[in-house]
Amino acid sequence: MKRVAVLALVLALLLSGCGDSGEYVPTGDGLAGEEYSQPNVSLTQQRNFSLAYDPDQGLNPYTCSNYTNRTLMSLLYQGLFTVDESYNVEPILCKRYTVSQDMRTYVFYLEEEATFSDGTQVTAADVLFSLDAARGSDIYSGRLTNVQKINITGDGGVQIVLSTAYENLPLLLNIPIVPASQVEEQYPIGSGPYYLSPTAIGYQLVLRDEWWCSADLPVNAQRISLVEATTAREIRDEFEMGDVGVTCTNPASDSYVDYRTDYDLWGCESGVFLYLHPRYKSNVFNNATVRQALTYAIDRQTIVNTYYNTFGLATSIPASPNFPYYNQALADQYDYDPEKFREAVITEGMEGKSVVLLVNSADNRRVQVAYAIAEMLEECSLSVTVHAYSGSNYDLALYYGSYDLHLAATVLSPNMDLSAFYESGGALNKGGMTNSTIASLCKNALADSTYYSSLYQAVMEDGMLCSIAFLTYAVYVQADLIEDFSPARDCIFYYSLGKSLSDAKS
Repeated sequence: MKRVAVLALVLALLLSGCGDSGEYVPTGDGLAGEEYSQPNVSLTQQRNFSLAYDPDQGLNPYTCSNYTNRTLMSLLYQGLFTVDESYNVEPILCKRYTVSQDMRTYVFYLEEEATFSDGTQVTAADVLFSLDAARGSDIYSGRLTNVQKINITGDGGVQIVLSTAYENLPLLLNIPIVPASQVEEQYPIGSGPYYLSPTAIGYQLVLRDEWWCSADLPVNAQRISLVEATTAREIRDEFEMGDVGVTCTNPASDSYVDYRTDYDLWGCESGVFLYLHPRYKSNVFNNATVRQALTYAIDRQTIVNTYYNTFGLATSIPASPNFPYYNQALADQYDYDPEKFREAVITEGMEGKSVVLLVNSADNRRVQVAYAIAEMLEECSLSVTVHAYSGSNYDLALYYGSYDLHLAATVLSPNMDLSAFYESGGALNKGGMTNSTIASLCKNALADSTYYSSLYQAVMEDGMLCSIAFLTYAVYVQADLIEDFSPARDCIFYYSLGKSLSDAKS
């Protein structure tokens, strides 16, 4: 993402548009070390700063969904691989790996030098237990749907067997690895550059003195204090009036607050995909011409700018614009052009027809977007009523198909897999989206990236999935604190070891 240096007055103008528990008991030598020597980092030592965290949410990477706490995780934990802001993959704990000819069986071998912060070696058993925990978590289970089993091979590798072919499974394996015995702990240790250490008043992150890696880290303060802050306003106040140096905020949240001091501002993908889908049996959208033209009615960039404070990547096709196989020419072909939708509505005799737009009222920002979309559709000669429900009423409306259009959001896996939308019984298959041809193209794209363009073309011609945007976090950094910063999805403090994915593949 591009760095933006902003003054308070300018930001006030730009961003004014809209807007679990348990006591931590230290275990292992890696949590106690008060003595340390200069680690193997090459940047000039940074000034002291703090990071916010919520002590009730813990730091278990498989259960903690709090993005304030997850900001810390890329300093504590490492995966088999890491993924940068452009979805490029690099080995971390993985030294080499093999792929079967049918691309359904991968075997990963670990770096022998890799150690956790207590000095113990990272083993195949740690990877096995960590990935099994991830498969059972709400955070990672979606990307591991096609994993059939995970085994340890006779030569010490970690074998992953898939139900379908994957060309690039490593893209999904930036999942944090912790010791096998600690996968259920609230504060497991990791193999990253920092470890968690208790202090007289709380906790701090301490830079490891004998870290197994050599890297230029985005932060390299020897100690980073953790400041307890549980609300967006408390975190903002600690940033502006305290020592908190970096915060990750969610502009899509109802609790989002603007920052008013000088800072450097970065965007970072959250993985959240915002979209519309029609109900196939709708009296309006069962018409293929009208359904295919829906994409032209949506002013995506205005939605992102107005309701998400510009923190989103507008797109008319269901892939992040940062994804390597994104088709910009195709996206431009299906972008905002309301006259095309109005023409389709009038030509097909749908002028003035009533449409019900369903949205989950638990997300106030999304409700605002729903009303904005309703206005866009009414300008194109439809009559739209927004039904904003929550809880059981929302679930029942979805189940019984009491809508014509549904505004929804989901976290899409890093490989942009759309199978859950189009497979019969898929978790995201609502309103009659089942399409065996597109489902097959989804599998083909996983096995061979050259199929992504064909997949997106088929999705647009089908018209049952109308993309709006991939939402992003806003990462605030104290002015001039970090010289080289490239926050990535799942890895705010992204760093590279200079390793090559192609060199690791046997």
